[in-house]
Amino acid sequence: MSEDKHERIRRRAYEIWLPQLNSWRSLKQTSFCWEIQVLTSRRSFLQLFGAVSLAAFGLASYVIAIEPRFRLRVTHYKLLPPRWPTTAKPLRIVVVADIHACEPWMPASRIDEIVGVSNSLQPDIILLLGDYVMGVSPRYATGIVPDTVWGNSLSKLSAPLGCHAILGNHDWWHGVDSVRAALVDNGIPVLENTATLIRQLDGPAFWLAGRGDQWAMQFSRGVYKGVDDLPGTLAPIPDDGNPILLLAHEPDIFITVPDRVSLTLCGHTHGGQVRLPFIGPPSAIQPTDSASPMGMSSRVGGT
Repeated sequence: MSEDKHERIRRRAYEIWLPQLNSWRSLKQTSFCWEIQVLTSRRSFLQLFGAVSLAAFGLASYVIAIEPRFRLRVTHYKLLPPRWPTTAKPLRIVVVADIHACEPWMPASRIDEIVGVSNSLQPDIILLLGDYVMGVSPRYATGIVPDTVWGNSLSKLSAPLGCHAILGNHDWWHGVDSVRAALVDNGIPVLENTATLIRQLDGPAFWLAGRGDQWAMQFSRGVYKGVDDLPGTLAPIPDDGNPILLLAHEPDIFITVPDRVSLTLCGHTHGGQVRLPFIGPPSAIQPTDSASPMGMSSRVGGT
């Protein structure tokens, strides 16, 4: 019997017995396919796990190490806040927030660099928005930068209308008295539910108000008690026609700020430093009431 004829007979027999063999054949093929799928899924899982782990490590490295230590980007905004005189000379403000001094990511030498860049912008006034101390777990740092050291670095900030500060949540959790002293002892006044009138030689006077921190006391994860008093901060400010600039570390209060405040400046979110694709910022750093964790937000009556 030729090979071709033999093949035709075998194929015909297979077609006749196919219904009877179908259940066995399906079971065998299903089992075989399931085996392949498991191996493929396991391989895919390991690849996915490796990719996610690598991405997480890369993100953490960028957030904790690369950006603070090696990248300094100056963002410029030009705006005309409500109730600010339209004919007035522009007020140049340098805002610095969340330096989180620690070794090796934000050493004193790096803070000195930031101070140098800030001064080179020739600001009229410099505003510090809190969180000057280490904000990461000690296992992610090789050492602390003493309050007296980073305070000395910040003392080199220079502007005609001075340098003014508020405190952030990590400053309270670290040791608020030491942080406050590091600023005040270096000639930087700290505004805590207080306001001061800033008078310019060639521009309009304005009130600079600083709100106490809203997360000053941490009882457990996500449970905080603040030392903030916005009504008490604004109450002593007369309705004298001078615009009000408000400093607050956390931006959650933005939409609750009265319309009499022309401009609110906040830190805490690190300028939207962590933004996950298609998700946005993690809830831990997402302001609950503000329009955005970064950039400029506007509403009726204030910016």
